[in-house]
Amino acid sequence: MAKCENLWKLLVIFVGIISVVNAGGETLVLLDNLAIKETHSMFFKSLQERNYSLTFKSADDANLVLSKYGEFLYEHLIIFAPSVEEFGGSLSVETITEFIDGGGNVLVAGSSNSGDVLRELASEVGFEVDEEGASVIDHLNYDVNDLGKHTLIVAEPSNLIEAAVITGTHDVPPLLYQGTGLVADRDNPLVLQILSAHSSAYSYVPDEPIKEYPHAVGRNTLLIAALQARNNARVVFSGSLYFFSDEAFTSPVQKVLGGKKYDVSGNQQVAIALSQWVFKEHGVLRVKSVSHHRPGETSPPQAYTIMETVVYTIEIEKLQRGTWVPYDADDVQLEFVRIDPFVRMTLKRKQGGKYEARFKIPDVYGVYQFKVDYNRVGYTHLFSTTQVSVRPLQHTEYERFIPSAYPYYVSAFSMMAGVFLFSIVFLHYKENTKSKSE
Repeated sequence: MAKCENLWKLLVIFVGIISVVNAGGETLVLLDNLAIKETHSMFFKSLQERNYSLTFKSADDANLVLSKYGEFLYEHLIIFAPSVEEFGGSLSVETITEFIDGGGNVLVAGSSNSGDVLRELASEVGFEVDEEGASVIDHLNYDVNDLGKHTLIVAEPSNLIEAAVITGTHDVPPLLYQGTGLVADRDNPLVLQILSAHSSAYSYVPDEPIKEYPHAVGRNTLLIAALQARNNARVVFSGSLYFFSDEAFTSPVQKVLGGKKYDVSGNQQVAIALSQWVFKEHGVLRVKSVSHHRPGETSPPQAYTIMETVVYTIEIEKLQRGTWVPYDADDVQLEFVRIDPFVRMTLKRKQGGKYEARFKIPDVYGVYQFKVDYNRVGYTHLFSTTQVSVRPLQHTEYERFIPSAYPYYVSAFSMMAGVFLFSIVFLHYKENTKSKSE
């Protein structure tokens, strides 16, 4: 028996090791040319160090296949091919959209020469890319190594989205960016504005005089945008392939107008954090367990009774460095819903990622749901429902004496007392009358 237990433990450990080794997942990398594999080697090396299996192919390869026999061959897709005019093989914008709908994650980097196929892909996921040849220009915030067109701009970390789970810490040097501008609908709740340009920036063709209003101006000019779909698939779209290059990772940064000089840019830290987020190494939540019961009990009843007190507990975990750890927050809410919410309250945080709520069931019977619908920037959508029945009181459970019926109780007892007194008076009067007649 002991040998069997030891063998079982070894098997569990072995499976755990295999799952950690394959934690990165199969990733297809599409390139304009194989030279990009060398110019962006630091970024690809960081992925391989995190156990991603990278398959490099040309974006117009005639043998490109994303799925086979109804199953996707890859978990993630990287498109570092700004100038591709048409994808090769069976790959197209429609198949990439289906890949996203199936839960796949996509990282796309464009440039000032982005082709129509990347623009079409961007429009499918909620972004608009400026016309071919256009670059983000900033005459006040460009680097000293700029070639005179003011397109090598310096973006401050303060322009990053306020979500450390996506971009990591903001305590990094300024970022170098050279590429085209993006525009996203601010009313779209699924789109995230990862990195914005300064208010002095705009997107236009550098060598042409400005004769019409630019495609993007000021803070509306997005440098990097993201989408988290309703199925929790993630897409990151950067207007700059240069942002992920070895040159950008290792170059010093200094604004031309009296800026402080930094020995190296913050591109590498932000790029790695973005890759960890888009490939779901960070910001993934799950429900480990849900329980509900009456106070003093441990198992749920077949049905609750109106006006009873109920205890609801949910345990939430987040993925951190390949392992599931307790998730700690103070803003997880619970709704007790029939058709509309009858109860809405904030769950109290307990130890070990557990959250608890105690409340009294409404005085309305029916079929209810315990519902936790948790949406936070950078995290996957967490949704949990548990259905329960609530019945009315049984005939033996009603109160015998209720305050609202006291007038009726008084009238009944007063009538009884009156009849009793009347009987005594009547009988006494009858006896007195009989004695006088005798």
